[in-house]
Amino acid sequence: MKSVIFALDERLRNPGDTLSLAGHLDESGYELGEHEFELPDGIDYDLALTNAGEGILVTGMIRCHVKGACDRCLEDAEFDIAGEVDEYYLFEEPDQPEEDDSDDDLDFALVLPDDTIDLAEALSTSLIMETPFVVLCKPDCKGLCPVCGANLNEQDCGHAAQIEESRRPASPFAALADLKLDEEDGK
Repeated sequence: MKSVIFALDERLRNPGDTLSLAGHLDESGYELGEHEFELPDGIDYDLALTNAGEGILVTGMIRCHVKGACDRCLEDAEFDIAGEVDEYYLFEEPDQPEEDDSDDDLDFALVLPDDTIDLAEALSTSLIMETPFVVLCKPDCKGLCPVCGANLNEQDCGHAAQIEESRRPASPFAALADLKLDEEDGK
């Protein structure tokens, strides 16, 4: 993601000062692992920057429309993201004793020496955290046939029934397939 630099000014000089910041990024896409996603409309953000005394607290939301490939059938998949942004930019790096490893999970960035903050990391983190682990074209996507590769959403090639039939005798529940329950006796 491109840098999103914001210069701190007099509106955030005193503890408790808050500033609203809304904007749009013309990002074309992003990668997550082996997946590539398109952002056809870019990213919209609406943030509140607050001077918390020791740093600037940035909270708010991002919104975007995402296009990618379905993890089951490889066809186009689309989804919307509305993610929370929550980042803390300290004015100075905190003093920490080296033997104290209990604070390893503290999450913060630093205000840059020229009194600016780069919001790109916070926006990118929010985008990635809200991206679904499994991307589907529709919730009931049937995927691809493991034998011939046919898209099972478009046609039933018959291989699934053949595979099921060949597995049935090996199943420990195969004996239950022929079980007839008499509903009239109430048993």
